[in-house]
Amino acid sequence: MDESFDQYYDYHFDAAFESLYNQTGGQEEEEEEQQEVVKNKEKKRVVIERNREESHLRLWNDYFSDTPTYQENQFRRRFRMNKSLFMRIVDRLSNEVPYFRQTQDVTRRSGLSTLQKCTAAICVLAYGYAFDAVDEYIRLAASTARLCVENFVEAIIDLFGDQYLRRPTQDDLQRLLHLGEIRGFPGMIGSIDCMHWEWKNCPTSWKGQFSRGSGKPTIVLEAVADYDLWIWHAFFGLPGTLNDINILDRSPVFDDIIHGQAPQVNFSVNGNPYSMAYYFTDGIYPKWATFIQSIPLPQGRKAVLFAKTQEAVRKDSRSCPKRCRACFRSLASTICHCQKSSTLLGHTQNWEDYENMYHTP
Repeated sequence: MDESFDQYYDYHFDAAFESLYNQTGGQEEEEEEQQEVVKNKEKKRVVIERNREESHLRLWNDYFSDTPTYQENQFRRRFRMNKSLFMRIVDRLSNEVPYFRQTQDVTRRSGLSTLQKCTAAICVLAYGYAFDAVDEYIRLAASTARLCVENFVEAIIDLFGDQYLRRPTQDDLQRLLHLGEIRGFPGMIGSIDCMHWEWKNCPTSWKGQFSRGSGKPTIVLEAVADYDLWIWHAFFGLPGTLNDINILDRSPVFDDIIHGQAPQVNFSVNGNPYSMAYYFTDGIYPKWATFIQSIPLPQGRKAVLFAKTQEAVRKDSRSCPKRCRACFRSLASTICHCQKSSTLLGHTQNWEDYENMYHTP
């Protein structure tokens, strides 16, 4: 009797519980479907009318018209370069890079101008802006600003890298030797040094590889620069745990000499002929014939004068990267591709200043 009652009770209890569970589950499924519908509605793309034509007109009147609101010195301070150099970049990008050409949509409405795209890229690189920050003045979305920067840095490296980051030709070497002789060091063609730059946005998983004693991740730039701030060798991207000697072992700076492709150099010091130019370095570099270090503890007037003058000349290789980093804040935070472009832009500006100062008729 008890067993039959228990079976009867279990049967009806299970049926009632299953019915209640199905009703509750159905309601939950309906609620989930409603939430998905709401999410889909929330994800619907919002079209913002930014009036890009007015933005282009305002930008043109502020900086590029015949009577601009802001003068040349203000343009240089804000764009980190002369207007003539910026317009040369804009002209080449509009003619040689399809992304920077102004196009029209199906309604015959003009898209963003080349000036707007280049200005957005310069603002992000020069000031380290977030991509969304350029929307207020230039009137373009953050995703568009990102595309502008990506295409800009690739175009700068492709169009100007061969000209401004090339190895010195025979004529360049003669000019470098002449400058070295004027400064009292015949045969000197530049200074080589390494500089550690803090990588602000280094991924956490890479921090140990790029951090040294200070605990901050850094990226190393090996550069050879001369008196007019021309960087004709740049080896960039190695982790900050390496020192100057480790980087020199990996550097291609002497590849042309190893392969027998280096231009011929002839000069004389105290009546003795030499056929190999040399660089100024600090004391960590090896005692090679192509490296001239300073005197650690100079004794006598000649040694003191040599050490003082050598240290002054050797600052060429450090002042140029520092100037580039001061002009382009993105060097402290962005990826290496943008850093190379920013360095190239800063170096291009340095070279343009030199040309305008010494070679203007």
